[in-house]
Amino acid sequence: MSNELVINSTEKGGRIALLKDKRIVEYHIEESENKFTVGDIYLGVVRKISPGSNAAFVDIGHEKDAFLHYQDLGPNFASLQKLTQEVVAKRFNGTRLNGITLEPEIDKFGKISQVLNKNAPVLVQVVKEPISTKGPRLSCEISLAGRYIVLVPFSNAVNISKKITSKQERQRLARLLNSIKPQNFGIIVRTVAEGKEVAELDRDLQNLLEKWDSGIKMLRDAKPRDKVIGEMNRASSMLRDMLNETFDSITVDSKDAYEDIRSYIQTIAPDKEKIVKLYTGKNKLFEQFGIEKQLKSIFGRSVSLPGGGYIIVEHTEAMHVIDVNSGSRSNTEADQEATAVNTNLEAVKEIARQLRVRDMGGIISIDFIDMKKAENKRLVFDKMREEMNTDRSKSTVLPLTKFGVMQITRQRVRPELHISTGETCPTCGGTGKIGPTILLSDQIETNLEYILTRQNEKGITLTVHPFLQAYYTAGFPSRRLKWYFRYKTWVKVVKDSSLGISECKFLNRYGEEIETSFTSSPDKQNLRSVSDDTDDDAA
Repeated sequence: MSNELVINSTEKGGRIALLKDKRIVEYHIEESENKFTVGDIYLGVVRKISPGSNAAFVDIGHEKDAFLHYQDLGPNFASLQKLTQEVVAKRFNGTRLNGITLEPEIDKFGKISQVLNKNAPVLVQVVKEPISTKGPRLSCEISLAGRYIVLVPFSNAVNISKKITSKQERQRLARLLNSIKPQNFGIIVRTVAEGKEVAELDRDLQNLLEKWDSGIKMLRDAKPRDKVIGEMNRASSMLRDMLNETFDSITVDSKDAYEDIRSYIQTIAPDKEKIVKLYTGKNKLFEQFGIEKQLKSIFGRSVSLPGGGYIIVEHTEAMHVIDVNSGSRSNTEADQEATAVNTNLEAVKEIARQLRVRDMGGIISIDFIDMKKAENKRLVFDKMREEMNTDRSKSTVLPLTKFGVMQITRQRVRPELHISTGETCPTCGGTGKIGPTILLSDQIETNLEYILTRQNEKGITLTVHPFLQAYYTAGFPSRRLKWYFRYKTWVKVVKDSSLGISECKFLNRYGEEIETSFTSSPDKQNLRSVSDDTDDDAA
């Protein structure tokens, strides 16, 4: 299994696509004007205390005051607040926490008015970016993430990732890190630290301590709303969290970004420096890798499944709703239960991918095709949990209800990504919308394959716009000739100027039109010989 990172620089920032076996599994847009990134640490000012919600609203420079709940202060808030006040007042000259006496932990069930006052300076970290009309969400449990460890000030504990299951390895890591960590700094050991030598762990620790030192120095002269410690850009943070031996290449089309990433790779994994490549081709980078085409097919309301089914993705203010349909697959299985199980398992894989690519968070409700057998429901549930294990965001998956509905909660730390896949119609001048034309050729060939191989039709005539007729018949070998070699039957391609560029008709040997996705609902991009009323309800 190969992993590739493709980074396209734009005027406003950059676009980042993570490919697994050439298919997009994560997609991020990084805008240069976005000031509030998860992990950034600010010197904020308390603007309002809200006793009713036991929270404070803190000004860190966003148009909406950021939200800080009492439970997000952390047990060592008193120690952090004391240090912040001492550094701002220039009464603390060092940067490390050696020799400092930690303050008593705050009451777990206390009130925010007991520990914070209006206009008080407070050191805060962004844990959720501004979403919709809300400002950022903050925490005072400061942490600095590295490649192998996470540094936690005002703590002395060493915690090991639960995904490291070997007792001997957990003991080894705890022993090593207890021997090298400085006083009053806690450490969380990440999963990727398994098997690493003390030299690598110590190098990562020293990098984080240097980051902390520079932050404390900036805090001395910081003004309210200033950023004290900034999180690295999205591409570097992905490499920090995910770079391993399965990474094949990192391709960048900007000289500056290329140098930055290569320099960062030299720091965290010198043996991987050669996989960083600067793209200098004539085609646009995302076009060369086929990413633009994938984006058009991924972000639509309807997403096709390989076996002929499809899912419908709807977004509301409170949750995301996904409906699974069998589509043309209902004609290929002899047993309805088998149809439901196979379609649902295909949908699980695509849904897990959609959640990552679109970065959908909050509550996700999935209406699977009804299955009668309990073991099949369990199979779908286990498959979903397995697919979600590769997701970097925290998630909880609940079993299917008796109505065939599964609920998932997924951590939401930034706004959901949305890309419009509709295009302005060249015929009506923008008064309507058509589906993405980049997928038109693939859609025609999918329907043609189904007609010729599943329905065994002969003497097919394809009627299309003159532009498409030329596309399929010109050149040698033409696409039509390739069809002949593949399906062992000749397809007649006829031009019809009365058809729009996105329209076509399939006719059988008797001149009768064959129903396809072009003659059914435009949202359901699958071949449909019969009504889809047989999917959920019948199954």
